[in-house]
Amino acid sequence: MKKNFKLGLLPQVLVAITLGILLGDVLPDWCVRIFITFNDIFSQLLSFLVPLIILGMVAPAIADMGKKAGKMLLITVGIAYGATLLSGIMAYGTAISTFPLIVDASQATKGMAEGSSLTSYFQLTIPPLMSVMTALFLAFLLGLGNAKIKGGNLKRILDEFKDIISLAIEKVIIPLLPLHILGIFLNITDSGQIASMLTLFIKIIGIIFALHVVVLLLQYTVAGIVTRRNPFKLLFNMLPAYFTALGTQSSAATIPVTLKQTLKNKVDEEVADFVIPLCATIHLSGSTLKIVACAIALMMMHGNPVIPSEMFYFICMLGVVMVAAPGVPGGAIMASISVLQSILGFNESQIALMIALYITMDNFGTACNVTGDGAIALIIDKIYKSKKKISRRIRCKI
Repeated sequence: MKKNFKLGLLPQVLVAITLGILLGDVLPDWCVRIFITFNDIFSQLLSFLVPLIILGMVAPAIADMGKKAGKMLLITVGIAYGATLLSGIMAYGTAISTFPLIVDASQATKGMAEGSSLTSYFQLTIPPLMSVMTALFLAFLLGLGNAKIKGGNLKRILDEFKDIISLAIEKVIIPLLPLHILGIFLNITDSGQIASMLTLFIKIIGIIFALHVVVLLLQYTVAGIVTRRNPFKLLFNMLPAYFTALGTQSSAATIPVTLKQTLKNKVDEEVADFVIPLCATIHLSGSTLKIVACAIALMMMHGNPVIPSEMFYFICMLGVVMVAAPGVPGGAIMASISVLQSILGFNESQIALMIALYITMDNFGTACNVTGDGAIALIIDKIYKSKKKISRRIRCKI
């Protein structure tokens, strides 16, 4: 029986970047303009879908959490969100201290995607139904309201709408991304700035990878302090989950391995069964780290000011939308487009470069997310066991 060979998203993106670099100086202008026209249409479609992605993903997620609300859930969500914020802040601190040493805005901004003299053959405008912030607040209103009134019909509508949006991302947006990235790199190569930009990207990727390691060491140091155990041994036990995530590029697909290794770290089975699947959805430290660092790099490359208060607001909102990111390769960056546009003012070419940069490191970000889930499980387990001990003491006294 023949198996259908399917190239993953990362190899597709790498092929698209390579072809864009190789063919940018070879293809005639009329051919490059076809890709530019496609990119304009794709960008319009993306802008139209972004508010719907926020509404379709965030509202059901909040409704689900509201219905399952319990102390362990709230504590887990709080710790996961805190870990995500911390990784974003670390990425910000590292980026503003190291990126100015390698990014020369006066050279980087010239001839980027928007700097080419080539234009699309025609313009197609697809205006979004609502602004991003309107979609976000409407999602909170519907999600919290549904959890409060326990509306079965509304929840069913939200879930079905989420399925439609997930289908649009998985079957339309994600498959077309490599073609979009091919067009961007054809345009950049045509502008004559590809060599300096690639050198810069390689340096940025190196810094972000090193930061992933630091984040994991910090998470397991905290877990080690809380549990009074050797953090390096705890982290070593989670390496099978890390390497599995490198291959699958999916937190959900790695859950069985993450669960097995978490139990090896002597986490209570009841706690592990609850925390690991939940954190596979809501804990995205690695993804947040990459998005924040890449966003700052592109802002510096384009000469945009990096304002601390604006970046902190961006990191906080990014942590919220990350919770609702669809569980497909590239899902986190698709969910983040809304805050990149609404808060940081990213244009279509910056979004395309963000997607390309993000996806080239997607497996490392996923591995960081998954391995960090084990650290959160250790902390929750300590809290859970401490509460059990207190309950036993109270019963004994009674």
